Amino acid sequence: MDKADNKTRNYRLTLLDANTHERKWSLRFTRTQMTVGVISAVVVVMVGFFCLVAYTPIRTFIPGYPDANSRRQAVQNALRIDSLQTRILQWELYTENLRRVVAGEDPLRLDSLILGSQPGSRSVSDARYLAIRDSLLRADVRQEEQFDVSSQTRQNLPIEALSFYSPVKGVVSRGFDRVLHPWVDVTAPAGSMVMSVLDGTVVFTDWVQESGYTLVIQHANDLVSIYKNNQKLLHKSGDAVKAGTPVGMLASSNSLTKGDHLHFELWYKGAAVDPAIYIKF
Repeated sequence: MDKADNKTRNYRLTLLDANTHERKWSLRFTRTQMTVGVISAVVVVMVGFFCLVAYTPIRTFIPGYPDANSRRQAVQNALRIDSLQTRILQWELYTENLRRVVAGEDPLRLDSLILGSQPGSRSVSDARYLAIRDSLLRADVRQEEQFDVSSQTRQNLPIEALSFYSPVKGVVSRGFDRVLHPWVDVTAPAGSMVMSVLDGTVVFTDWVQESGYTLVIQHANDLVSIYKNNQKLLHKSGDAVKAGTPVGMLASSNSLTKGDHLHFELWYKGAAVDPAIYIKF
């Protein structure tokens, strides 16, 4: 009986008033209940800490964790390295052909290099086949030589690898909230030029009393930017715009908007994202 009583022994945690000794709060528990409660509290704290680090910008403060700028720079560096490797191969081929010409030997052909580098390749005597391979290789080389900003934007890059222009120079007066406020308000003087953040095409323009003129631009990589609170638009639907070029003029505040500001939204693959993560206002 004593052993059974020890196993089911109850404990009480009581909160008393120091002056009147009046009981304010009391909790009865067993040793098993206390153990389960402590373990559950530890698990909840660990899960909450993991979610806080994994799904909020706090993770960027972890030493060694790359932020959006670092990932974008890494992608750009990888593209530059690929272009440099192509250029080095071209110079090696040019140097080898120059040496062969000086020595009186026949120069190397691009199609022979490609065929010779393939394991188990067979000799092909069909002149038409060789001509097709040579033309395809030359087209690839010309495309790789055109390494500039426009060629980068044509590639399907992640949003972290893109370089955005600021739509307007100002201060974010109200930040992004995915549920209550899925955009940012950027305070700037009335009449300020509103810029396109990326190359794209104007797909929608409109005017409503509460938000003035609205302009929507479709960009590559499944990106859409929305600009509201404009007093004037500089483009119409169907116009192609370049990154950093003016698309509108910021309107002054009215009875429905507090202060001169740009209402700016950024959508990626059908979901609103926080522009402040990728754009420096």
